[in-house]
Amino acid sequence: MRLTWQVVFEDVFIARDSGTLEQLKELSSRRRAVEESINENNFITRAIAREMAGGLTSHNEQDLQKLERYLPLLENFVAHVESVSNNQQMVRWTSDLMIRWSSALCASPVFSFMGPKFFRIDNLHFELSMTLFLYGALLRERASEVLKEDLVQSATLYRKAAGVYDHLANEILPSLQPDLAKDRIPEATPSMSTIMSLICLAEAQAVTIRKAEEKGTTKSLLAKLHCGITQSLDEATDILYSTMGDCNDISMRFLDYIPACRALHELKSQKHLAEDLSVDQVGVAIGVLHHALAISQEKMPGEEAWCLVFREEMDAMSEMLRKLEHENEIVWHQKVCSDGKLPSLQGMKIVKAIPYCSQSWERELVFKIPENE
Repeated sequence: MRLTWQVVFEDVFIARDSGTLEQLKELSSRRRAVEESINENNFITRAIAREMAGGLTSHNEQDLQKLERYLPLLENFVAHVESVSNNQQMVRWTSDLMIRWSSALCASPVFSFMGPKFFRIDNLHFELSMTLFLYGALLRERASEVLKEDLVQSATLYRKAAGVYDHLANEILPSLQPDLAKDRIPEATPSMSTIMSLICLAEAQAVTIRKAEEKGTTKSLLAKLHCGITQSLDEATDILYSTMGDCNDISMRFLDYIPACRALHELKSQKHLAEDLSVDQVGVAIGVLHHALAISQEKMPGEEAWCLVFREEMDAMSEMLRKLEHENEIVWHQKVCSDGKLPSLQGMKIVKAIPYCSQSWERELVFKIPENE
């Protein structure tokens, strides 16, 4: 699926010197590498792609490298154009670039012979914001990719992605809002970047919990950490539904992901809480498990892959409940705690975003602007 249309900077912006012209050509070349990759119209072999990427074998890593080569030049270009942004020639040139992107977050129409819908905004911050949003998305994908191999690297990548989205929400996107049409692309709204940052932090904390489990962290702390994830996702949900008017047609898969993820971590937090209580409060632990299993039936995810994970967790809790009830009946004879008297959890958030640092190359660009402009 095409995500963006080609942009050739040197065909639009007129350079005053050869150095500027070469930099514009390099900027276009590096964007073209990104275009071909995300539009999936690059037909070079895997071996050549690996050689061009300095030996990187992961397609995701290769894409990240292309973005990391493009972003410094783009940020430098945006800074130079902004320094004379009130110049009418610069405004015309920016418009002539015809920057167009489609949304990966919008639902694809069932019958579409014309392909995805494209959004055009004549502002270089649109190009920068969409490139950064893509960069954050690829960092998140890479974090998921290395999850089984390296928990520390995975958590770090999620935190880096969160930092990219924070940078977008606070530094890049606010100035773009006046140029957005009523029918706006979700990726260009500060609220969506804030939501993505919260999701990445929740995912980073989930990875951190797995590392904590390996170290034998107490069940009480694990319960609080899972509860902290549900709180981050609650915050994301509140922002999402309070700003739904900012953008239309967000895909159901994205909308379903947040509550599904929240429900799973709520279940895990209750399981760890019950394990902690079972040491000396078996009746309360049984009450916690009964309550968690009852409400989880109402929160079963719709997508099959998520549903399988959810059911595995429920099955483990059901087995734990069976054993505790048997043990209580024979040994402890404790009264089972009712819903109204169950303990509440205080969530704990221990993961923070890694701030995004602009890598802008300070190269001078000089444009041929008519004096009367």
